[in-house]
Amino acid sequence: MSSRPVRVRYAPSPTGDFHVGGARTALFNYLFARRHGGRFILRIEDTDRKRYVPEALGWLLDGLRYLGLDWDEGPEVGGDYGPYIQSERLEIYREHGRRLVDTGAAYRCFCTPQRLEEAASERERRGLNPGYDRLCRNLDPAEAGRRAASGEAHTIRFRAPDEGEVRVHDVIRGEITFPNSTLQDAVLLKSDGLPTYHLANVVDDHLMEITHILRGDEWLSSLPLHIHLYRAFGWNPPVMAHLPLILNPTGKGKMSKREERAPDGSIRPVFVRRFRELGYLPEAMINFLALLGWSWDDKTEIMSRQELIERFSLERVNPAPAVFNYDKLDHMNGYYIRQLPVEDLAERLAPFFEAAGMPADRTELLAVAPLIRERITRLSDAPAVADFFFRDELASYPVSDLVPDRGSSEQALTSLERARAVLGEVDFRKEAIEAALRAEAARLGIKTGQMFQPIRVAVCGRKAAPPLFETLEVLGRTKCLRRIEEAIAKLRSAG
Repeated sequence: MSSRPVRVRYAPSPTGDFHVGGARTALFNYLFARRHGGRFILRIEDTDRKRYVPEALGWLLDGLRYLGLDWDEGPEVGGDYGPYIQSERLEIYREHGRRLVDTGAAYRCFCTPQRLEEAASERERRGLNPGYDRLCRNLDPAEAGRRAASGEAHTIRFRAPDEGEVRVHDVIRGEITFPNSTLQDAVLLKSDGLPTYHLANVVDDHLMEITHILRGDEWLSSLPLHIHLYRAFGWNPPVMAHLPLILNPTGKGKMSKREERAPDGSIRPVFVRRFRELGYLPEAMINFLALLGWSWDDKTEIMSRQELIERFSLERVNPAPAVFNYDKLDHMNGYYIRQLPVEDLAERLAPFFEAAGMPADRTELLAVAPLIRERITRLSDAPAVADFFFRDELASYPVSDLVPDRGSSEQALTSLERARAVLGEVDFRKEAIEAALRAEAARLGIKTGQMFQPIRVAVCGRKAAPPLFETLEVLGRTKCLRRIEEAIAKLRSAG
């Protein structure tokens, strides 16, 4: 553990939608910073202009806000170490690139793209490691300087050592050794003056006084180059921790970068905004993502944000890949939905009913929310589960649904006619409704289920619905009686 105040960063590139894997990385940085009273910094690494997506920054910032991962420094917040967008720091990288050339740790390369392609093909033909053949590595520095000053296009490459090895301690993976013979002379500054990830990343982490780097294990292969860059500048590298890979639900491959469909045809989201659109609660997302590679013990799964902050440690991060289990996320989301106060649940449901063309006022939602929360896994499930509360006309249903198991159409018709009479007179509160309908079933000499199914289907348009008596009360006498009349007419028409 560093003795300096903890400073961590999440540093995404705006080259696409905000992926749930990136959200896990952001979350681990956030939890680590909050656990140690440190600073969580957001830095935008946007120097890859060919892959830049203009909408990506908005998706990212909205996604972080949805998850409640508030950053202490970065875009829209500011801080003492800005700018926090790399395209606004270009002169800083160029200055540091020149510094490496001046000390001999880097050199100017004048090879054209065509020449580089030909050289790589030749190396491959000869059975050598692909990549740059280091033609310009031994150019006389004075000559290289004159060529650059005359305007000749060039890049700046790192002069990687070709002998020995570099050892790095990773908090999660322990000691890792990399042979220097496998390193390339990586480009640090491109011919257009823009830095590559490697230079900008190292320079910014140092200048922003980052103490710990928590990033995905896909960056492990870049680690030896970064360590050599730190040494070339004479800087001490931050503490390193490479987070485990996230596998798809089968456990047989990496988590997809695109949305796919499950065997049942449902969408498997991978972008944070899609999880939000589908009605996953941020509380559930945070809890679930925290368990992708980390655990508190071998049994505890439900944890609040504050509990995660208090318990999080890098020592309990498992280096083995973690499987993204959608069923587990759905179960967890359903749990968190059921824990919400009715007022909160109603407020969160409102936009989903609005989007489904069923705008409802607060009073209606407060009445409906407690009836459906046991029946939904995601907030977006609610309109399909509760549409009959808000629509004047029911969707068409088979007349056979009105007939209970081991019952007859005549019995269903009698049940509905008696229900119509009872509901026309009873005090329209659930307790009174229940008592009256149970008494009527007893008078008819039938089981309550045989009495209640025709009523449920008549007023809800389906066999499976929220609790009957509460549903009748919320729907109101007028709507219930009208729908029962329609069901009676259906049965009579069916003969």
